[in-house]
Amino acid sequence: MVGIAKIDLIEGVVKGMAVLECFDTSRQRLNATLTAQRAGITRAAARRHLLTLAHLGYLESADGYYWLSSKVLRFSGSYLASARVPRAVQPVLDQLAAQTQEAFAAAVLDGDEAVIVSRSGNEGSGTPGSTRRLLAHGLHLGARLPAHATSSGRVLLAGLPRTELSAWLKERQFRRLTPQTVTSNSALRAILNEVRKQDYSLVYEEHETGVGALAVPVRDAQGNVVAALNVVVSPQRYGPEALLRTMFGPMCDAAAMLRSVL
Repeated sequence: MVGIAKIDLIEGVVKGMAVLECFDTSRQRLNATLTAQRAGITRAAARRHLLTLAHLGYLESADGYYWLSSKVLRFSGSYLASARVPRAVQPVLDQLAAQTQEAFAAAVLDGDEAVIVSRSGNEGSGTPGSTRRLLAHGLHLGARLPAHATSSGRVLLAGLPRTELSAWLKERQFRRLTPQTVTSNSALRAILNEVRKQDYSLVYEEHETGVGALAVPVRDAQGNVVAALNVVVSPQRYGPEALLRTMFGPMCDAAAMLRSVL
């Protein structure tokens, strides 16, 4: 995030973006009261922002409720078309999917979350209904996954400079998503240190029950971690050892291939 002097900060833009960010998969339709609670502003301010965003075409509305319109895709479409990571990763993900018959995704770090910026076009055969199941796990473009409880998030966090990671850990409390979710600051720090050493992350049923995942870092030519490459599976199909044995090699090869173009 770029630093900015307070005198240059336009509060109206900040609040407007906060209102847009209130809409997510858990709350797709909001009224002024719910928006005010989520954005931390007054109901009157929330109402004005909702009306303005609807007037500009970024929201649709009916009966006092608002939801995102397709116009918001202008931003994501421009990012996906111009950013180097999605463009470079896409053909490699498709090649991996064709090779292994599994679905893969690439994510980047944004604050507390790993954001999916590319996913394989070939879902693979897997088991009947596997495509629907994988989509339910949040592999769609733009999905935001909690960094502390996901393989991609942990790979990205482990790739941060140590001082930056320490600051990140110090400022946050971690939500328990399943009985297995690690929420202790010290325990997560120890896990991230191990991820940094082994250069991969295996996470089973910490983000969602019945979900296992493996992620490896994607580095640029300077060795900086710029993305995470991951695969999501059912624990009934792959236990941790089997997943690592089967997918780690191909995923590392893909990450090495990407290093030469990033």
